[in-house]
Amino acid sequence: MARGVPGGYRIWDNRARRWWGELYELCPDDLLTELNGDADYEKITALLKRHRALKR
Repeated sequence: MARGVPGGYRIWDNRARRWWGELYELCPDDLLTELNGDADYEKITALLKRHRALKR
């Protein structure tokens, strides 16, 4: 689940009860859709790499 925090959005992991991943200035809709849907590891990894590259 994405939650708004000062400066952007973070992803909250309900199972581990902690923040997961990095702070995003824009809400990564495609990443959130994958996490809430099939949660395919390879797709999630590719999306994370793409969003990290966009931040730089």
